[in-house]
Amino acid sequence: MKEIILDAPGKNALSSDLIQRVRQALREAAGQPVLLTGAGDAFSAGLNLKEVRAFTLDSAREFLAQLDALIQELYHYPGPTVALVNGHAIAGGCVATLACDHRVMKSTSGARIGLNETAIGLPLPPVVARLARARLPLRCREQVVLGALLYDAETALEMGFVDEIADKASALAGERLASLAKHPAGAYAANKRMLRLHDLACTADEGELFAQQGLPLWVSEETKQMVDKLLSPRR
Repeated sequence: MKEIILDAPGKNALSSDLIQRVRQALREAAGQPVLLTGAGDAFSAGLNLKEVRAFTLDSAREFLAQLDALIQELYHYPGPTVALVNGHAIAGGCVATLACDHRVMKSTSGARIGLNETAIGLPLPPVVARLARARLPLRCREQVVLGALLYDAETALEMGFVDEIADKASALAGERLASLAKHPAGAYAANKRMLRLHDLACTADEGELFAQQGLPLWVSEETKQMVDKLLSPRR
């Protein structure tokens, strides 16, 4: 088993550096069962907002390309993956959770999970939107994305963010990963690939729409002001 720990400042915020480190860890895991969790008392509080605040069109495009690559690699990783959601899993942290095969959330941590990008002024990149469609029940998708709220463990279970919640989440996540790892690796990889083959395959129209209407909002003055408000208590 390979344990990959999201470990970075800002409650394990997803920076360019952390994204690259996780991608490298997945390559090194080479199909071994993977447990994805966060350092300390958080899973990941989302994207690194200081980096987002400094985005230009070019740097935003490059950052989101790295994020897309991480999502694709985690979602299509050939071996079993289990997310141990040991604390807040917000925005990008929630995305990483959804990309795993099985998701276990600690029920007594007071943690929240959700896709709150709309509330911050950030349109979902096409790969993230497709992941949400692939993972979340139809009845919840618009509520999750457009409502942009954060949910406790019990509600997260009801809405399909996670598969199980438990007080002893670490032990349960290990059990689930061990159970999945018992299957023949070749069959597991092949069936996973067939089930997910086109889930995250974005069309040219999706890419063009995001490039024209979505990406500019990531670097807009309104978004920068919103990020400033979120960062101000941390300064």
